[in-house]
Formats: sequence, structure tokens, C-alpha cells
Amino acid sequence: MQYISTRGLIQACSFQDAVMMGLADDGGLVIPEHIPDVRSRLDAWRSLTYSELALEIIKLFATDIPEADLRGLIERAYAPANWPGGVAPTVSMGDLHVLELWHGPTLAFKDVALQLLGNLFEYVLARRGGRLNILGATSGDTGSAAIYGVRGRQGIDIFIMHPRGRTSPIQERQMTTVLDANVHNIAVEGSFDDCQRIMKDLAGDLEFKRRYSLGAVNSVNWARVMAQIVYYFKTVFDVQASRSGAGHFSEPARNAAEPVSISVPTGNFGDVLAGWYAMRMGCPIGRLILATNVNDILARFFATGVYSAGQVVPTSSPSMDIQVASNFERYLYYLVGQEPARLRELMAGFARDARLQVPTGAGGVVDPTFIAGAASEAEVLATIRQTWQQERYLLDPHTAVGVAVARRVRRPGEQVVCLATAHPAKFPAAIRQATGEDLAHHERIDALMDLPTRCQDLPNDKQAVRTFIEKTLSR
Repeated sequence: MQYISTRGLIQACSFQDAVMMGLADDGGLVIPEHIPDVRSRLDAWRSLTYSELALEIIKLFATDIPEADLRGLIERAYAPANWPGGVAPTVSMGDLHVLELWHGPTLAFKDVALQLLGNLFEYVLARRGGRLNILGATSGDTGSAAIYGVRGRQGIDIFIMHPRGRTSPIQERQMTTVLDANVHNIAVEGSFDDCQRIMKDLAGDLEFKRRYSLGAVNSVNWARVMAQIVYYFKTVFDVQASRSGAGHFSEPARNAAEPVSISVPTGNFGDVLAGWYAMRMGCPIGRLILATNVNDILARFFATGVYSAGQVVPTSSPSMDIQVASNFERYLYYLVGQEPARLRELMAGFARDARLQVPTGAGGVVDPTFIAGAASEAEVLATIRQTWQQERYLLDPHTAVGVAVARRVRRPGEQVVCLATAHPAKFPAAIRQATGEDLAHHERIDALMDLPTRCQDLPNDKQAVRTFIEKTLSR
């Protein structure tokens, strides 16, 4: 498998090159030259463990890594010691299913990809030599998951920017209490979109990128999206098995081949994009329910064909407080017929006007694959409260966004899985506000509160971040 850029101005490269490149050198996003069709393999995959399924899917994309080596990387990433509750268990919650993706080291879905990505970085560096300096931007969970994925690893330094005061206090502590010498936290005076812009601007400076061997852990790195494709197949197989009586859900037997729809709370479009790739590969997904909070640029796009950035509004689901979704360009590339010149034109217009528009089809629909909706703060809190009262299941506010939109748009009889993206203990203030009770605890989170922290406050300025990186690495 070779990799190209959405903007069409780099030479095709290998998987390992794509992983180390992060953001494409032409400013675009790296994508596979083609999307594998796996429909003939589905029946053989249904009974596989998570690690076994991950190997079958990832080896289609990582063709320059020997299968035995890839198996070792995957098995270490998903070792039971790091995932005491399982990597991606699907459970019943009333009339919906929930895919629990928060059982990893930092209690967020980002661990699924970033535990593997840390292993991939180390594998490539061991064979090629040199160093890697990771520059990332986080709205909350990516930062801690990335830090835990590479902390203490030889040959790697990581610089993570977060918007000062706009992550949850616990998300901030998960990052800043990691004191390994190769971990550097930066609090930027601005929004996540500002952090992401700085990251892309610095990565787009090819002289700076090459001199300091900059890599990426944000979902601009293709390996992040690739690793997330796996759990879409796994949850669909689990739900379909339950319909035929082979699973662990208490449901009547159904047609096991019936598609399953999936609700995805998203701000950066990476997680739902992984589901879209899974569908294109042949995963029997019915619809992708794209759920946003009040920062609804993606929901508005799928309703109107207009992608128009507004002001970021702080919410109880801070990881989704985003107006410029970094993975949207990958989807847009396919939407415009895989024409890089057309894509470049649209992205240049967006950079200039903070707005772009695509034609809509019948009924004003951009893409019937997606049904999109936004949840207000009141809906999010009500969903947490009602789900706890009625199901005794505690949702974090991001997952509650997905559940609220899923309940609003679900068709009669439609089987829907909602992605649970974080443990509620990461957002205790929202849980107390919704339920009136102090319910959100986890031993790993509670243990953070008395630990020392380290973080550098910087202005919302690309040059300030660049200078900090240069000075840090010169030491």
C-alpha cells in the first residue's frame, strides 16, 4: 500500500514514511492510494479477538512491516494489563448499545490509536535511526493519550499544546503531571483551533520540520485513523452476534446480517471518518450518526453543504469545542471526486474566507451516509441525568452528545451503537451539574490530584511556540 496527499503534491510513499511524516509535506493530509474491499473476509473475521482483528485490518495498510513484527506491535498496544476492562467492549443500555472505548491508560478513546502509534514510532526509529520530535495540539484527550504513548521512549520528545483553561481540570492534570524529561506541555492563550493552526503552520514550514524532525500524533497522522477503523468492525460483529443468540445482549434473535448504525460524538471528524473508511471497506454499518455539541460546523455542513467556521463556544464537552475539523479535508477529497486541484482550490478559499460550499444532492443532502445533529448544553445534561436515573449508566458529556442525537434521529427498529469516548470521572463538574450527585470517580483520576505538574504558558503566537521548541531541544 502506497500513500498520497489530499493535495496531490507529494510523491507516493510507504506506510512507515506516512507515519513519520504526519502532516503531508504539501500541507495536505496523507491517505492510502486505495481503500481495500474486505467484504469477502467478514465471516472469517467475526470470531477474532480484538488484537487478531486489528492485525487483519492493519496489515492491509501497513504492508511494509513484516506481519510477525506487526503482530508484536499490536499485541503490546492492546495487552490486557493496559486494558483491564477490554479494549472495546460493547454493552447494552436500554434501547441502545454503547461501545466503551475508555478502558485504556488515560480513560479516553484516543488510547486505542495512540498506544499503537507510540509503538510504531519506536519501531521505525529503531530501524532508521535519528530522533522524532512530536508536535501536537489537543482539545483535551489526545494530549494525555499521546503523552502516555511515548513518555520515556528513547529518541522521542513530545510537545503538546492545549488551550489554557479550556480543557477540563482533570484533562489538564493528566497531561501536566507527567514529568518525564521527554514530555513538554504548552498552555496557549487561545482556543484549540488556535493550537491546531500553530501546529499546522509549523509543520508546513518544511525547513523547520526537517531540521527538527517534526512528527504528528493528532489525527492528521493517518495511523490514528487507521487504528480506529478496527473497533467499528468489532462492535458491528458483536451486535450482529447478539442478534443470532451468540452474543451477550439480552435481545430477541434477529437477522444477523442486518446493518448496525453508529452514533459518533465528534469535533475533529477523525473518529467518524474512521467509521466512514470502515463502511467503504465493507463493514455492514447502516448509517453514521454524526453528533456535535453547539460548536456545530460539521452538523451544519451535512445539513446545508456549507462549511463555515464560527467562534468556539466553551461547553461541558471540551474535546469537541472545535470549529475547524482537522480531518475534514480527507473526507472532502473523496467528496470532490478525488481531484486534488479542486480540493486545493476549496481549502485555499476556506483559508481566505473561513467558508466553503459543495453542491447538495436530492433533498439538499450532502451525503446520505451521514445523518448529523447537534446537542445543546441543556440536552447534554438532561441526557446524562435521564440515562443515570433510568438505566443506572453514567455517561460523560461527550458520549451524552452522541446519545442525545442518536435518540433524536433513530428510526424504529434501527440498531444503534453509541461510541463512549471517555470515562465520566474525567468530567466531574458536568456530572454533578447533571445529576446533583458526586458520582464521577476513578482511582487513576483521584490519584492525580496531589501530584506536581509542569507546563509552559505561551501566547497565541507561532513564533513563541517555535522558539520554545528550539530552546528546549538545544538543551
